[in-house]
Amino acid sequence: MRILTILLAMLAAGPALAADKMTVILDWFVNPDHGPIIVAQELGYFAEAGLEVEIVAPSDPADPPKLVAAGKADLAISYQPQLHLQVAEGLPLVRVGTLIGTPLTCLLALEDGPVVEIADLKGRKVGFSVAGIEEALLTRVLANAGLTLDDVELVNVNWSLSPALMAGQVDAVMGAFRNFELNQMEIEGVPGRCFYLEEEGLPPYDELIYVANPETMDADKISRFLAATEKATLHIVNNPQSSWEVFSATAAELQDALNEKAWADTWPRFSLAPAGLDSGRYARFEAFLVESGLLETARPVSELAIDLGAD
Repeated sequence: MRILTILLAMLAAGPALAADKMTVILDWFVNPDHGPIIVAQELGYFAEAGLEVEIVAPSDPADPPKLVAAGKADLAISYQPQLHLQVAEGLPLVRVGTLIGTPLTCLLALEDGPVVEIADLKGRKVGFSVAGIEEALLTRVLANAGLTLDDVELVNVNWSLSPALMAGQVDAVMGAFRNFELNQMEIEGVPGRCFYLEEEGLPPYDELIYVANPETMDADKISRFLAATEKATLHIVNNPQSSWEVFSATAAELQDALNEKAWADTWPRFSLAPAGLDSGRYARFEAFLVESGLLETARPVSELAIDLGAD
């Protein structure tokens, strides 16, 4: 009788279901910006959602959206400003979720340097890394002080933002992240001064987003992924210190002063509702890019971003 009971229980349980595999390409090497993804992985939230998630750091930060567009990955971490331009170029991409819902980019100068206000940039050198979008952002910031790009000398510093600034090669840099470069400079004893773009006339935007190929994406898998990262985000917000310990324990290179400072500055900026969409935010930034001359016409938000949970 006991054996029959066990057999019946086994039949009722049925075979274990295999987890659905997903590949997520980060925008760069693992860092505190990716907290919800790593914490969801470490605490088993992806497994609970029936997912087996492969997290890949790219060798080139320009590659992730292209890989998703080519069907080589399910999701990529990218940036809202770049998404607008990539869709206009014809890449099959759409925003399906938000990782960090505030700008991180700032115009960075030396705290004790000659640039105390935007007007002080007149006749000085400004470093940048990404042509086009960063020039548009800088143009809007300069306009607030009655300046134009002709009033500054642009220098491509090839991602070496804070080193170029600290070495005196430039007087300011556009594209620095307030949670990283600013902390790096403080640690090295050369404090910086950030001019926050959203306080200098730029429309607010989502810094880091999840993008997918709308033609090939599996909406159900992505929805489960976003639900798991939402659960991880809420855990981080409720338990920032223990979450830092979970996150930093995944790699020795994360266990340093820079990453710990960056974590403290980053976790309050994680999107609490990663699947939710502020359509107006995308419409306003699209209009800004048209006004800046980077786009000819504005596309409807539905071609740029979607809410998978909306009816």
